[in-house]
Amino acid sequence: MRTWLRRIRGAIGMGFTWAVAWSAVGTVPRWVLGFNPDAPFPLIFGVLGFLAGVSFSAILVLTEGRRRLDQMSLPRFAGWGAVGGLLLSAFFAKAASLELKDVLAIAPIFALASAVCASGSLAVARRAVTKELPDVRGDAAETGLSEHTKRKLL
Repeated sequence: MRTWLRRIRGAIGMGFTWAVAWSAVGTVPRWVLGFNPDAPFPLIFGVLGFLAGVSFSAILVLTEGRRRLDQMSLPRFAGWGAVGGLLLSAFFAKAASLELKDVLAIAPIFALASAVCASGSLAVARRAVTKELPDVRGDAAETGLSEHTKRKLL
């Protein structure tokens, strides 16, 4: 039960992280292009980013559930992100009743955005894990371990 709660918490965290990234991209039409639509693009992109992050997390749990971050390759991670983006585009197309030409325009954009976010998520996660772990090549005295733990490790 605890494992599932951790996975659900991780999926929600991934969704919020991606929502922030996609929301930032949603500000581009207004600030860069001077386009002022009726719909708030940052909010819409944020919701889509949240859904993309959660769907990516679900795909990752189903396909790579037993692997650690250091065992996953960046291209494979990006590939699963693209699959999540394609699933999101299919869901969005069905919900918005889009025509085929609109689906063909949206699907690669969602896949690319999700692949970029997945790659960025893996890079940030690897960097965070690297900073947390002590240097295993260094002396055990430098790690700040207790004497008992040092004797156990050595």
